[in-house]
Amino acid sequence: MTRAQQTISIALLISSLYLACYLGLIPFPANIQNEIIPVLPFWALVSFGAYLLFKLGLGVFTFNDVPKAHQELMEQIEQARTELKAAGVDVD
Repeated sequence: MTRAQQTISIALLISSLYLACYLGLIPFPANIQNEIIPVLPFWALVSFGAYLLFKLGLGVFTFNDVPKAHQELMEQIEQARTELKAAGVDVD
């Protein structure tokens, strides 16, 4: 099973469970049925967005913690400059 098939299977399972809850096929107390279940997709979307923002912020926060990659990148930039200068391109 490929990753796409897994993702589609999980999405179909979650959406069918939500639909069963929303339509009342799975009995819940009236308070939960009327106030919580209708807003679950919005809550999931907001939670997913918060998770992605956290991952982005963590990536930015720990960006300087890779000195080896920084050194490698600087070497590649110098190599590109020397090759371009040899080809007659002004890169300053």
